[in-house]
Amino acid sequence: MQLLIIEDERAFREAVTEYLKHNGYECTSVGTLKKGLEKSMDFIYDCILVDVGLPDGNGIDLINLIKKNNPETGIIIISAKNSVDDKIQGLHIGADDYLTKPFHLSELSARINSVIRRRNFKGQNHLKFDGLLIKTNDKQVLVNEKAIQLTRKEYDILVYLAGNPTHLITKEALAESIWGEKAEMADSFDFVYSQIKNLKKKLSEAGAPDYIKVVYGMGYKFI
Repeated sequence: MQLLIIEDERAFREAVTEYLKHNGYECTSVGTLKKGLEKSMDFIYDCILVDVGLPDGNGIDLINLIKKNNPETGIIIISAKNSVDDKIQGLHIGADDYLTKPFHLSELSARINSVIRRRNFKGQNHLKFDGLLIKTNDKQVLVNEKAIQLTRKEYDILVYLAGNPTHLITKEALAESIWGEKAEMADSFDFVYSQIKNLKKKLSEAGAPDYIKVVYGMGYKFI
């Protein structure tokens, strides 16, 4: 899952980024409204954390711009001010949640997971397709009630495809969602094919139907 952290306090920003990366998220972090806007226009993130008090502008204004450009992006406001007006205004224009500093990083991770689950999986804690069960809370995948071991990237790919059933997902879109800005530096998307191949093999060996269909020259579909 791709996160964008827009926070001007460098030490706090780095602590949040390190913690969330350790918890399996791909993170991009910036310290100004301008850079945050640029990043949000270049990529579609699963969730964006926005500090209200940025040095070059109001985070509420930034949220408004983000929601107009990518209305499906989850947004959590983080602020040192426990201002009811800021909270109401932010939620009114489309923010999903609001956290006042200081807060425990474990709570932030739980809020992010909740926002992504509500937006991508209609509030469910799991995705189920015949014998395949994906538990999004503990990032566990079961086939016919038996757990299978996936790498983090394989799991992320499976969740992304299963969360968009029947939709054609291009290799470019999949790479951007899973690898973020690193995908831009790649000469080809062979690494996507390699991950998909390994994922399909593990699912097949566990007895799962062939859910992931390759649409040659275009991308993938989860059926």
